[in-house]
Amino acid sequence: MVWWGRVERLEYGPAAPRAGAPAPNFTAQSLDNEPHTLADYQGKVVILNFWATWCRPCRAEMPAMQALYEQYHDQGLELLALNANEDPATVEAFVEEYGLTFTILHDIGFEVSQLYEVEAYPSTYFIDRRGRIQAVAFSGPMTESYIESEVLELLD
Repeated sequence: MVWWGRVERLEYGPAAPRAGAPAPNFTAQSLDNEPHTLADYQGKVVILNFWATWCRPCRAEMPAMQALYEQYHDQGLELLALNANEDPATVEAFVEEYGLTFTILHDIGFEVSQLYEVEAYPSTYFIDRRGRIQAVAFSGPMTESYIESEVLELLD
């Protein structure tokens, strides 16, 4: 298993999304029930984060992701955080508690998690402006410096 770096492919299957491959497209609903499709973000750098409110590492990395989103959003960074099929009221309370302003999406029925073969929370995909996965991080919280290094490389 690879931690916090570039990977050639995920270890859990040949069909799993891998670095260098196009990011699988999906549509998911936001907290305000608006549909968001990954393809709509082409031309942007996207952090695609799979998370849950009960996940301690997810909680640990959220402040860093919010800070970097605020810092780099005007340069083309988008953050799409797919919640693990939790009750909307629970998710909304979490978003308010942490002051999150990036896009939170519901992964209803774990459809997007299955598409990306997510096996642990948090799992994060760094997607370039062309819609290609450039790095994958999973199995623990990311540090702010790690997230920033990936983002800066993709924003160049």
